[in-house]
This record gives sequence, C-alpha cells and structure tokens, in this order.
Amino acid sequence: MTAGRAFCFGDNIDTDLLAPGRWMKLDEAGLAEHCLEAIDPTFAARVRPGDILVAGRNFGLGSSREQAAVSLKILGVSAVLAVSFARIFYRNAINLGLPAVIFPDAGRIQDGDQLQVDFAFGRVENLSQGWTAAMAPMPPNLIEMIAAGGLIPHLKRRFAAEPVA
Repeated sequence: MTAGRAFCFGDNIDTDLLAPGRWMKLDEAGLAEHCLEAIDPTFAARVRPGDILVAGRNFGLGSSREQAAVSLKILGVSAVLAVSFARIFYRNAINLGLPAVIFPDAGRIQDGDQLQVDFAFGRVENLSQGWTAAMAPMPPNLIEMIAAGGLIPHLKRRFAAEPVA
C-alpha cells in the first residue's frame, strides 16, 4: 500500500521524457533532476517521496532505457498508475521495485489529489475527491518482489534462504 500526492500526465509519455538522452552522461541522481522537464520543468523539484505519478495510455514507450524507471525511484515516486504501459517500461519498473499499475480510471484523478493505493486488494482511493475505484490486484509474487526492492534484492534474499544441496 502507498499514499501520496498525484502528479498527472497524459498519453504517450516516453522514456526520453523520463530520462532525457542529452543528460545520460550524468550519474543517476543528476539524470533524475531532468525527469519530465520537457513537459513540466518543475516536476523533479516538486515531487516528494511517496508521491504517485498518474498517466494515460502507453506510459514509458520508446527505448528500453532502465534509467526512466530509476529516475522516478530516485525522486521518491512510490507508484505509477496508468491506463496502459509500454511492455519494457513496465517490466523495468517492476524489476527495479517501482510499482507500475494499470488503472483504467486514471483520467478521473487531478493533479495534486491525495491518493491511497492498495496493491494487494486492488483499490485506489482518491481522498481529495472522495471516491474509491477498483483495479486489478497485484499478484502476491510481485508485491513480494517490490517490497524487497526489486528483482535482484528479491532473488538474493530468496537464494540466501534456500539450503545448499
């Protein structure tokens, strides 16, 4: 479960908007400072840990650059809710421990709304507008992986717990 303020964007937010190519020479924290600057120059300065990015269709299209999801994590984004995701961004986000959730009602959310998202029960509550909507619950194995911090920490934890044959 996570709760935070909504930052809303439209359709077709590509990886070059999330991690601009001209700044790829910077370290991850430096690159994150330029996240979404082409459409909201103040985003990186305003977003706070726990905030939730909300978008329309085809979020994360474009290149397979993992830095797009990394930038959002560095900035403290706790989840991305979108009508749909580009497949590679979706997998990168989940593998890095950033919840990416398909939410068909994303268009009902307004910039600045306070949200509460329950991944296990499949529920988005808009505390600002006073409504609750269903979404597909996240499978327990993905919740476990995200809680561990992503795929690699999850596997390290899992394999460390298994007895050596």
